[in-house]
Amino acid sequence: MERRRLGASDVEVSVIGMGGIVVSRREQGEVNRHVAEAVDRGVTYFDVAPTYGDAEERLGPALEAYRGRVTLACKTAQRTAAEAQEELERSLRRLRTDHFDLYQMHGLSSIEEVETALGPGGALETLRRAKQQGRTRLIGFSAHNDAAALRAMACGEFDTVLFPLNYASLERNGFGRAMLDEARRRGMGVLALKSLARTKVADGQAKPYAKCWYVPEDRPEIARLQLRYTLSQPGLAAAIPPGDPGLFDLALATPNPGEPLTEDDLAVLEAATREFTPLWDAP
Repeated sequence: MERRRLGASDVEVSVIGMGGIVVSRREQGEVNRHVAEAVDRGVTYFDVAPTYGDAEERLGPALEAYRGRVTLACKTAQRTAAEAQEELERSLRRLRTDHFDLYQMHGLSSIEEVETALGPGGALETLRRAKQQGRTRLIGFSAHNDAAALRAMACGEFDTVLFPLNYASLERNGFGRAMLDEARRRGMGVLALKSLARTKVADGQAKPYAKCWYVPEDRPEIARLQLRYTLSQPGLAAAIPPGDPGLFDLALATPNPGEPLTEDDLAVLEAATREFTPLWDAP
């Protein structure tokens, strides 16, 4: 599988990553087999967080034999230094490692939240110290909000940004465009979420996939075009498919996922997604 460098760092990741939600609420033996298969097929980027149920406890044993061969990313949802430090220690124990390759602030959603995390006594102090001590090689953040992402990037301390990027939201509403431009200007590594997102779950409708809060694209041809679209964005290092094991496998089976789309591909993608409301509105 193709690998790409994370921004200006010397860390390389597979263009398809495995999200921790894929392994949550599953038997350990099954998880071990799925992780081993992913590694055999070239996946080197694994991303997990304490908020993903028992994913850390499942991924730790499954990755232990491969730790030196993979890039392991984790997150903290805490916004104060003390709470983030406690979460960092717990995640390291659960994942059976003495360091992360990337440690991120999880889900920054507003300017106020960013200001708290970056201010005195904020979580950034823990991330900065962890990097200085070699407990993580890189630091980053995830966000689902353009304004929050841009404010976090302005501090100049983050190596990476993890952000929702998919065809409908980006092409129709420009959601994520400002973040991509700023990340490229700063030499930051960009990682993508929600590349296979189709639309929102309608009121009163059951989620079609238990581990996805949105409606993902599950038509194989269209899903693979969406994945390739996301990976064609400038500066994009890797995409994390939905947390459903079957959808992850669908993405993993994409031939040459980093191959740019042709005009015919884009026409097919536009026609197939025209009827769906984008998951995110314009920023």
